[in-house]
Amino acid sequence: MESNTEMVNFGRSIIVPSVLELAKQPIPRIPLRYERSDQDPPIVPSGESGPSVPVVDLHRLTIGDTAAPEADKLHSACKEWGFFQIINHGVPTSLLEEFRMEIESFFNLPYDEKKLLWQDSQNHEGFGQLFVLSEEQKLDWSDMFYITTLPLKLRKPHLFRKLPPKLRETLEAYSTEVKKLAIVILDHLAGALKMDVEEMRELFRDGVQSVRMNYYPPCPEPDKAIGISAHSDADALTVLYQLNEAEGLQIRKDGRWVAVKPLPNALVVNIGDIMEIVSNGVYKSIEHRVSLNCSKERLSVATFYSSNLNSEFGPAKSLVGPHNPAVFRRVMLEKYFKDFFACKLEGKSYIERMRIENEGNRVG
Repeated sequence: MESNTEMVNFGRSIIVPSVLELAKQPIPRIPLRYERSDQDPPIVPSGESGPSVPVVDLHRLTIGDTAAPEADKLHSACKEWGFFQIINHGVPTSLLEEFRMEIESFFNLPYDEKKLLWQDSQNHEGFGQLFVLSEEQKLDWSDMFYITTLPLKLRKPHLFRKLPPKLRETLEAYSTEVKKLAIVILDHLAGALKMDVEEMRELFRDGVQSVRMNYYPPCPEPDKAIGISAHSDADALTVLYQLNEAEGLQIRKDGRWVAVKPLPNALVVNIGDIMEIVSNGVYKSIEHRVSLNCSKERLSVATFYSSNLNSEFGPAKSLVGPHNPAVFRRVMLEKYFKDFFACKLEGKSYIERMRIENEGNRVG
């Protein structure tokens, strides 16, 4: 099945106001559209220490004596947590610092300049929010900039041309480094799953990659709003770079929300729905969300890595058999993403519709 890749448009979202501009005003209360009484209460009560996300050392995965124990730790993190922080990941510290400064400057551009990069009514790339399907829908307390970076044929050239030149250059370098990191991690996951490595490589060799830069302004009523609604990611792997020390990322672990405390020079990696499907449910995509505070802004950049555009994916053929039947159906990536972006972001509801026992509720 071939696609006209030049015309691929994964989705659209209703255009909404800038939260950063709203937060510049001295407002004692948030507007009604941002009030989220539907959210679970916050995490572990203050003062109580909860479990912490595993830390995986990529370098140790390549050294003889430490490779096997570190691979076991990686495998366990993907099965039990769906999240881990990765250190010695190979992305140069100098590049991370440069990218951080460029993103901070980008969000601080004058509003008139940002409007030139805003989403349009037909496509969700650019400044704005995602998954806004109606004018009545509650909104997240955040601004984001979303852009597809790989493969090159999927890029929106007009959007790249409008980026500040230094940001564009740094984004190119960062997205290349994160793709290399994602491929290395996927190789290790294939080994840990006892999956055919070539099957994994073939599926992800020229994968679709997109970048979402996030800005969460201070919120006058942080307990009444949410930075981003609870969800699991639709991709295979997400690599998150937390740009400052402000906490906010929380993951659902054993029915409770656990804070992910940023480690210096670490990146946060999480399993997405595609990897849960490819692993036939061995690895889990985990719900996560972003909380807010009243005094600090938070910035992050999430890079989403998925399978090749024209791929059909499902449980890995090398993992299923008579004694281990497929629990998810197979789907073309393009259709999968178009259906995903047409839904409201809501927990793990999308992947649940991919299960074979839920065939009657299938998307599309």
